[in-house]
Amino acid sequence: MISKEAILEKVIELIKELAPDEALIKPDTDLIQDLGIESIRVMDMLMVLEDEYDISIELNVLVKVRTPEQLAEAILTLTERKYGTV
Repeated sequence: MISKEAILEKVIELIKELAPDEALIKPDTDLIQDLGIESIRVMDMLMVLEDEYDISIELNVLVKVRTPEQLAEAILTLTERKYGTV
């Protein structure tokens, strides 16, 4: 079973590819407000995460997700539903 910390690490790694070079990315950084990441780029990142964890992230989940930590929690919940918890 993958941990939330490992998922968060992967999420932040992907966000660094999208964010301005000088941006400080923390678990509570707002993807749009703080980093100015365009929603289409966030969607591209989500497709990578879906492939990485073999899950499907529904659009209604995205409405609630604003930070890397919230995204990691959503991914963890989806993986637990699919694969069960340890």
